Amino acid sequence: MNADTYDLDDAPLPKIALPGEVVARRTADELIDTATADLVVHAQNCVRTFGDFHIALSGGSTPMPLYERLMYDPNLRALPWGRTHLWIVDERCVPFDNDKSNFKHIKEIIADHSGIPPEQVHPMLATRPDADVLYERELREHLGWREKGQDRLDYVLLGMGPDGHTASMFPHHEVLDERERLVRLCVGPRVTPPNRVTMTYPLLNAARLVNVLVCGAEKAATLKSVATGNDDFHAYPIKGIKPLAGALKWYVDAAALGTR
Repeated sequence: MNADTYDLDDAPLPKIALPGEVVARRTADELIDTATADLVVHAQNCVRTFGDFHIALSGGSTPMPLYERLMYDPNLRALPWGRTHLWIVDERCVPFDNDKSNFKHIKEIIADHSGIPPEQVHPMLATRPDADVLYERELREHLGWREKGQDRLDYVLLGMGPDGHTASMFPHHEVLDERERLVRLCVGPRVTPPNRVTMTYPLLNAARLVNVLVCGAEKAATLKSVATGNDDFHAYPIKGIKPLAGALKWYVDAAALGTR
């Protein structure tokens, strides 16, 4: 465990003990500056090492400004989209033209404007009953071109809900105990409707780098509980994110730290 703090003015941000590394910034905008710059460096390193870059992105409102920054900030144009495979962490079981579709928004912001080859964009066909099986097969096929041990996602961006959920893994849902499957359907009363398809711990925790972006005062109480409480990942699914041979990095703004 470590607790990092970054003094951006005369009053330092409070320390918080979370697993992995913590990057704290006063505003969400400053946080996105740092997170996107770090992402570009990581992507370039992966392309130099492996020849390609496999990135998995989450939906929701928190990361959308980060995705937009990747498109309009000239300092971020070095991200090697031509060598990138874009995956979706989780998806609602709705058509792609539905505003609740994560892929709809990621496509409109990134896939349509980044120059990424269409065949390297991998949406979840979440309206199909076998969506989880199809997506897991696709992941294994594309990552399987790499040598053993490197056949994993290079970068995963996660968020954290006010209830501590991440991806589409909700508190006390059976998917939290999945240890074999890489992708699962999430259905039932514990899932905020509509039903979902999600990457699971075995896939997420195998990633080379997992970033968790947490912004806003509505996350402060949960973040404190994650850092200091005794509840396990069944109560707070974000606590199940523990990369086995990779790094975990939190990007947290001052509001999420409870300073505003």
